[in-house]
Amino acid sequence: MSEMVKISVNGEELEAAKGSLLIDTLLDENIHIPHFCYHQALGKDGNCRMCMVEIEGQKRPQIACDTPIKDGMSVRTKGENIEKVRRDILELQLINHPIDCPTCDQAGECKLQDYYMESGFYDSRVNVDSKNHARKRVDLGANVMLDQERCVLCTRCVRFCSDITGTNELGVINRADHSVIGTFPGKPLSNPYAMNVVDLCPVGALTSKDFRFQQRVWFLESFNAICNGCSKGCNIHVDHRKEKYKDDQIFRFRPRVNKEVNGHFICDEGRLSYHNENKNRFTNAIVDSKESTVENSIASMFKLIATNKEALFVLGPNLSCEEIQNIKALANMVKANISGYSPNYIDESFGDDYLKKNDKSANRAAFKEYQISEEEKEFKENLDKSSLVVVFDSSLFDDNLALLENKKVVSCFSHNCMTIKKSNVAIAISSFYEKSGTYINCDGVKQKVISKMNKENPALSITSLIEEMKSMVEKGNI
Repeated sequence: MSEMVKISVNGEELEAAKGSLLIDTLLDENIHIPHFCYHQALGKDGNCRMCMVEIEGQKRPQIACDTPIKDGMSVRTKGENIEKVRRDILELQLINHPIDCPTCDQAGECKLQDYYMESGFYDSRVNVDSKNHARKRVDLGANVMLDQERCVLCTRCVRFCSDITGTNELGVINRADHSVIGTFPGKPLSNPYAMNVVDLCPVGALTSKDFRFQQRVWFLESFNAICNGCSKGCNIHVDHRKEKYKDDQIFRFRPRVNKEVNGHFICDEGRLSYHNENKNRFTNAIVDSKESTVENSIASMFKLIATNKEALFVLGPNLSCEEIQNIKALANMVKANISGYSPNYIDESFGDDYLKKNDKSANRAAFKEYQISEEEKEFKENLDKSSLVVVFDSSLFDDNLALLENKKVVSCFSHNCMTIKKSNVAIAISSFYEKSGTYINCDGVKQKVISKMNKENPALSITSLIEEMKSMVEKGNI
């Protein structure tokens, strides 16, 4: 364990690990320090010089990203002298930068814009016509667009492709003030994590083709969640908006820092999976092949459970812990069997040695926690003797509808699927990001999600449905 020492920052005493980088302490303590090239996942580079600080006893300012912590050091991040140094560095960054904030997709999330507004550089000393120009729309591949003029050459994207993915698609081309970021000939940006360079870019140089010009970021609301694309459970921000005359809709996922789980990044497939949330939604309850009301579908479900003594509840590994507990409690009340058999989520070609896992479900670990069997033999034995199957996951039966032949079927789904066609009762439920719940990832980390979606007509949650069923069962003495 590193030795802890005391330092002073702007007159305030702090504790920090001896030998650690000064900029990490400043960032961890939420002390404002402008920076472009430094990123905690990529380490120091020292090329932008924006993180200058004054250190007592040093003749000239030092960059915080390459200054180790020493016992008793006194640091100033504020003051007329050091702020003038940073202003001069920022002015150099702005010399060739285009004046296109109103049309830039990064406006509202741009560090150069933030630092510019802090500095008050409202009059340029450089004639607009004399600025160097570069290519404005470069398709790098992998859903990433590059505007070379907006780049501040922090090289975060270059270092990500060399140090994190090891694919080395990006590099700095040309020299001096004509330097630009680009791909190597015949080698487009193409790796499963490529879109992370969009988040890493502190300015509007790298943008997502998927999100580009879809929304202004200051209109978006956000809540914390996890990706349900695999059992890693990477932490994400869910950015959504309820536009006038429209329902609340998700517009993008962004990685959220969690050093226990995914660090700073997510895979591209998980990032783009928000499209699955918005499309092909199942919205109207169905009873005996006809559209029905929610109340009627719940009553029909209760009737089927009451009249079929041999029932099997089939759970999916994307259900929350709370949903699994409630379903299990209902199954016990009506003496139904319960199964978590779900091999369809396993994809041996998907996983890698970084974040992606072969199990493409969010909460399989909860089956072990709550003693839900995943055995194929037990599932088939229970299915054979059951006259009623209550399905909370469609993937198993969508590939083999014959398993439901001669069975009464109740299905509870958020999206349209083949299993609905075989269902006597189908109830539309809230989707993964419309509900709150707890999930356990492949490493045993429990993570709570609290949804803040604001739908016009929110779908019924499984928890509410099961609570209603339990109440009806208690009253009906089944």
